[in-house]
Amino acid sequence: MNAPATETMKTDVVLIGAGIMSATLGTLLKEVAPETTIAVFEQLDTVAKESSHELNNAGTGHAALCELNYTAEQADGSINIQRAIDINEKFKLSVQFWSYLVSKGLIDKPEEFIQQLPHMSFVQGEKDVAFLKKRYEAMVQHPLFKNMTYSEDREVLKQWFPLMMENRDETTPIAATHVPTGTDVNFGALTRKLFAHLDNLGVKTHLNQTVKSFIRMTDGGWAITILDKNTGKTRTHHAKFVFIGAGGGSLHLLQKTGIPESHHVGGFPVSGIFLQCKNPEVAERHFAKVYGKAALGAPPMSVPHLDTRFVNGQRTLLFGPFAGFSPKFLKHGSVMDLPSSVRPHNLTTVLAAGAKNLDLTRYLIEQVKLSKEQRMNELRQFYPDAKSEDWELIEAGQRVQIIKDTPKERGVLQFGTEVISAADGSVAALLGASPGASTSVQAMLVVLQKCFGNKIPDLEARLQAMIPSLGKNLAEHLDLLDHIQTEVRETLGLKNMW
Repeated sequence: MNAPATETMKTDVVLIGAGIMSATLGTLLKEVAPETTIAVFEQLDTVAKESSHELNNAGTGHAALCELNYTAEQADGSINIQRAIDINEKFKLSVQFWSYLVSKGLIDKPEEFIQQLPHMSFVQGEKDVAFLKKRYEAMVQHPLFKNMTYSEDREVLKQWFPLMMENRDETTPIAATHVPTGTDVNFGALTRKLFAHLDNLGVKTHLNQTVKSFIRMTDGGWAITILDKNTGKTRTHHAKFVFIGAGGGSLHLLQKTGIPESHHVGGFPVSGIFLQCKNPEVAERHFAKVYGKAALGAPPMSVPHLDTRFVNGQRTLLFGPFAGFSPKFLKHGSVMDLPSSVRPHNLTTVLAAGAKNLDLTRYLIEQVKLSKEQRMNELRQFYPDAKSEDWELIEAGQRVQIIKDTPKERGVLQFGTEVISAADGSVAALLGASPGASTSVQAMLVVLQKCFGNKIPDLEARLQAMIPSLGKNLAEHLDLLDHIQTEVRETLGLKNMW
């Protein structure tokens, strides 16, 4: 039994979860409203330990340069690139904000969290080659993707990804696109830098803290009961605004608030496993992020890719992710996470989603059963000479996809991220997964605009001073696009960025 509450604390804002989302929102708030008092509560013993950790996400710097699932083929055979445009614009908001922080000396050593790395798409077989060519022809016409190149020439492909071309079958048609200006982003390192900056501003991050309950106060704020796992004691913390950025744990916390917006919302967990290369000689021979096409029935975050990564200053190579199913909502979560998230108000929503996604469930269960050698055979589709002894399995982070009702349909499983907020703007939560961290700045701008739009004077002007393209379509402002690209490239040390 928990000890009785021993103290009451108060701040303007509480951030729950010490990942990239809370770090970004806290940093934005301190820039546009420096007088704001903020407290952070994290249930683990360090920041960036769940989905923001560098080995728990793809680190792609999702800019839609290589992810084929962002460019859908329509019934008439045309390629819809609008989602790719939207995601690329959102990623550019992120790099502009990071560039601003570096230029002001608020965070340093950008090479520790962002590296330039070519982004490529790779396909095999006549049908997929035809798809990739149409995709390239659609995308290269847009200013955001004008430096994309396409090739079916094996000699060119050997220059782009030599490791993947060694001893490859000569009879199967293959093709790839190449964008030299992609990035690898270490979101764990970035998150730690942002929290260090917040600490310098007096923002206290409380670790090993579990949020137990929320009570709405008469003044419209929140009384939050928090268990300190270090002492076993509870405390009450009062805040005018609460942000829930706890990754897979956000749904349960949102439900605890009891706000009507939390009703008819559920979560579907997807786990992941990567193969990590433990042979440095192999890792040094591949320098790119290469994405393929997802298997039929696979969720979008399971698109196979062979990625160069920079972790703790070391270059490594990962392949995956292999999807799987676990009822946990967090890597460090409980097997009761899924069943305990089902409430009377979302029961029909969750059941409807389950009935419509039986094929996905079967796919995930099949993925769980794969042996290491079966996973190696999938890797050999990318790297034919891959040797089992050079690779080890590592567990990636958990992702929880949103299930919600729409005006037209009950129990829709959504892939992406979404901000859910109370009508009065006193609480907001970030749910969902990919592209996630890469678009963290845009997601937190939505929180600011929804919940602080009428509370912070000249909010939009203050935000645009940091993020010049905010609210603009860059394809219609080519001079601004060129200016941003030059500034970001120089500030973040990306020699040939864009």
